[in-house]
Amino acid sequence: MRGRAARALVVLAGGALALTACTSNTEGGDDVAKVEVAKVDTIAAKVPDAIKQSGKLVVGVNVPYQPNEFKNSDGKIVGFDVDLMDAVASVLGLTADYRESDFEKIIPSIETGTYNVGMSSFTDTKEREKTVDFVTYFQVGTQWAQQKGKPVDPDDACGKRVAVQRTTVQDTDEIPAKSAKCVAAGKPEIVKVAYDEQSQAATALVQGQVDAMSADLPVTIYAVDQNKDTIEVTGKMFDSAPYGWPVQKGSPLGPVLQEAVQHLMDNGQARKIAENWNVQAGVITKSVINGAQ
Repeated sequence: MRGRAARALVVLAGGALALTACTSNTEGGDDVAKVEVAKVDTIAAKVPDAIKQSGKLVVGVNVPYQPNEFKNSDGKIVGFDVDLMDAVASVLGLTADYRESDFEKIIPSIETGTYNVGMSSFTDTKEREKTVDFVTYFQVGTQWAQQKGKPVDPDDACGKRVAVQRTTVQDTDEIPAKSAKCVAAGKPEIVKVAYDEQSQAATALVQGQVDAMSADLPVTIYAVDQNKDTIEVTGKMFDSAPYGWPVQKGSPLGPVLQEAVQHLMDNGQARKIAENWNVQAGVITKSVINGAQ
C-alpha cells in the first residue's frame, strides 16, 4: 500500500519486466490505449484560481511502480494512475505536469505547496490523513510472492527474508507487526529487506536474495506475470484499503478532484482506463475525501 496495496486477483499486462539482473525504469506501456476525455465546464469552473490560471495540475510522482506509474521506452511516465490523472486533468481543462520525487518527500511537498497533488499509489490511512486530505479512486490490498517451489506462508514467515519498498505500508506497518508477533511467540523475527524502488525488491526475489516479497497486488502480479519461471504468488490478498490522491489539508482542490473522478466513474471512463491496464478488479464506484477505515 505504498502506501500502495491492492485488490482481488487481476492479471496484468503491458511490456516485459526485465528482472534477471537489475530492472530498468523503461518497462513497457507503449501500446496501452488512451481514453479521450472532454472538459466539463461546470466542474472546471471550480478549480482554484491559481491553478486555473497556470493551466497545470502539478503532480508529485515516484517511479517505477509498474503498472501504476513507471517510464516507457521513451522515458515518458505512464501507467494506470497516469492515465486516470490525465483524464481528471482533462475534465478540469488542465494539463497534468508530473514532477518526479522520492516517495517519502511527496506528502511534505504537498504540505508546502510545491505540488498540487500526489499521485503515487498512496494508500489512504488515518495516519496520513492527519497531515493531508485524500481523494479516493481505487481499492487496494497486499499480495505476497515467493520463489517457485520454495513455499513461504505470509501468515507465518518467521525467520524469512522479505523484500518491501521503503516507506510503503508493507514496510512501516505490515512486516514490523508480523515480525513482532513472531518474537512474542518465541520465534525468529522476520528479516525485512527494504529497497528504495519496488523494482529492486522484485529483482531481489527473482535472484533469490530474499525468500518473499510483499507489495500491492497489481504490482506483485505484474512481476510474477513477467517472471513465471522464477516466482509465484503465495497466500491471498489481504488488508484491502483505498488508494487516494493527497492534497493539502482543507484545500478546495480536494472536492474538485473528487467531483472530476466521480464524473469519470459515473460515465464509465474510469473503468475503461482500468481495463486498459487490466486492473479493473480494483475499480470503485464512489470517490470520497478521506476514506480510511
